Amino acid sequence: MRILEVANDKKLQKEFLEFPVKLYAQDANWIRPLDQDIENTFNPAKNKHFNHGECIRWILQSDKGETIGRVAAFINHETAKNEEQPTGGMGFFECIENQEAAFLLFDTCKEWLASRGMEAMDGPINFGERDSFWGLMIKGWNHEPTYKMPWTKQYYIQYFEDYGFKDYFQQYVYSAGILTSKTTQSVMDKAYRVFANPDITFKHIKKRELPKFGEDFRIIYNEAWAKFPGVKGMTKEQGQSLVAQMKPIIDEQLIWFAYDGDRPIAFFIVIPDLNQIVKHLNGKFGIWEKIKFMLLLWKGVVTRTCGLIFGVVPDYQGKGVESAIAMKLRLEGIKDPFFQYETIDMNWVGDFNPKMNRFVSQLGTTLDKQYITYRYLFDREKPFKRCPRVG
Repeated sequence: MRILEVANDKKLQKEFLEFPVKLYAQDANWIRPLDQDIENTFNPAKNKHFNHGECIRWILQSDKGETIGRVAAFINHETAKNEEQPTGGMGFFECIENQEAAFLLFDTCKEWLASRGMEAMDGPINFGERDSFWGLMIKGWNHEPTYKMPWTKQYYIQYFEDYGFKDYFQQYVYSAGILTSKTTQSVMDKAYRVFANPDITFKHIKKRELPKFGEDFRIIYNEAWAKFPGVKGMTKEQGQSLVAQMKPIIDEQLIWFAYDGDRPIAFFIVIPDLNQIVKHLNGKFGIWEKIKFMLLLWKGVVTRTCGLIFGVVPDYQGKGVESAIAMKLRLEGIKDPFFQYETIDMNWVGDFNPKMNRFVSQLGTTLDKQYITYRYLFDREKPFKRCPRVG
């Protein structure tokens, strides 16, 4: 077996993208990601994390020259230095059912990271945000993945754990029928108490007012999310860029904000699950695929949604605002005879956030998918610590 760095070699780049197609050929629910979503991760012109980080990727070939694995390693120098031990990442791991091959890929990542001063590696993760390609799948093979969520082989679990990776945190994906879920009575009572408060109002996003909602999102995000491990505050420019990027896929009836007077206090960001269209594109997104994408979107083939992110500013948490804004989507959908969406997959909730797990489980959800983010300490004598809890 031999490891080959992909770098700028077009042939190896294609191998990196095409290997999973062969690996998952018999997995009925696997959806091929868009090639550009993978490639943009490794493109300094597209991935802002190159401003304070570096990455590398490899493919693994057999002695006969056949691709049998792939992997990437990366360092975010801004977050690495905040860890008890400087920690890099590895991800985009794919491998045939062969432990020797898997361990060679792990070793390659470890050696590259150690040579750059890292003392641990998390994986499988992404050289980017946690909402994309993050974690190893341990439950959910009987469901299609939502857009940019991982899909991995079941035998990977043993490879990671036999190598010495430890469970750093688990990620739970809850699903529910939007119009049919059985929300607990306590959630409904809290929601209706908030609805009765004339000072609290709810507004769905409006594309013609995206700059305003982008700033409202930033304000809430920085109060509600910047306290979490590995999460940085957002600048005004980043907030505006985010909503601009989302504009083509925004359905105004799915995204809700809550206000106390003029103060933004909560958001619930839900989008159509693009994977119901992506699965028809075979990884490509050229001009014809873009036309097909818009036609399928217009035809209403998307019936599944993805709850991207949920946030309530700290001084309003536990006061029913979270219940009310979650209920708002459902109640407005019930009113609309043309509402096309049937289900929602909440973006993953870490086990380090017990308060959010308790709340989401009260919304009539089921735990359909589960992932693990592992950590591997290079010093095997050092005591391992799981991700600290929040809240």
